[in-house]
Amino acid sequence: MSSPDQLPPPTAIEDPQVLIQTEMEETERALKEITLMLEQSRVEVGKLTQRNAAVTANLHKVQAQISKISPEEVGSAYDDAMEAQQRLFVMRGQVEKLQGDQVHLGRYKAMLERLKSAVNTGGAAGGKSERGGISSVEMLVNVQEAERQRLSRQMHDGPAQALSNFILQTEIAMRLFDVDAAQARNELGNLKVAAMSTFQKVRNFIFELRPMMLDDLGLSPTIVRYADMFKEQAGVEVSVTVIGSERRLEPYVEVMIFRAMQELLSNAVHQNQANLVKIQLDMGSTLVKFSMDDNGKGFDTEALGKEANLGLKLIKERAEMLGGSFEINSSPGKGARVNLSIPVTG
Repeated sequence: MSSPDQLPPPTAIEDPQVLIQTEMEETERALKEITLMLEQSRVEVGKLTQRNAAVTANLHKVQAQISKISPEEVGSAYDDAMEAQQRLFVMRGQVEKLQGDQVHLGRYKAMLERLKSAVNTGGAAGGKSERGGISSVEMLVNVQEAERQRLSRQMHDGPAQALSNFILQTEIAMRLFDVDAAQARNELGNLKVAAMSTFQKVRNFIFELRPMMLDDLGLSPTIVRYADMFKEQAGVEVSVTVIGSERRLEPYVEVMIFRAMQELLSNAVHQNQANLVKIQLDMGSTLVKFSMDDNGKGFDTEALGKEANLGLKLIKERAEMLGGSFEINSSPGKGARVNLSIPVTG
């Protein structure tokens, strides 16, 4: 057996330090972009605040002389006020969101730095056991998912803040009853439809970001629910079959398989142009198997291996670091089949 000193150096795909460093660089780039956008948004808020003050002052003058002014001028003043208040409200909401994103990314970066330090310390100590590799993957996945959980919880409160915009528009529209009751009723009806649509989109976004039922109910029900939602949104036929004993797995294993399913399902429909996808989840006592078949256009797997598909590489890398496997079988015109296997404790 080769000694640790004789082992070849890990490749970029196998080394968790490379993954962490890549994630840190992406986070730093995102932080710089958000900081720049935040500065620009604050400047815009200042300009909109001044405009809103001027428009509001003009509206007060119109209201004081409403009997002497034509309905067209009154309506125009209300429209200007509504537009100014709406733009200011939206921009302030954007500033608050950017500030929140900046804080979360800062915390995420700090967590990655601590994780990198821990991995470096482990490497210096010579820890190359299988469990050490699993722990590194578990830490990395948990760090990423912890950030998604925070953003998801924030989004649960977000709808109230986002829908406040509709409330503001509703209040302004109600004022139109004094000028044009029919137009006001029509505006309120449109706002109601828009609010309902927006709320549904936010709920779907929350589920995409971090489905709470993954924490509450586990992998199997979440995959079934996600497949149903994807079917409605993408307009494709997606079926899920679960066999074996449904039970809870280690959280990082459930997260890994769920994220793999998201990536693979998206690839099947958007890249492979499939309109029929069959998913099977086999909850074995010592091995969990996830497979997906589609009727898409198919592709050359050898060519795919040369194109560096990051999503598929990440699935393969995580599976192998957990002692599992990931395989893709496809050929042009014959769809695709993927198989993911992860060993689990009983």
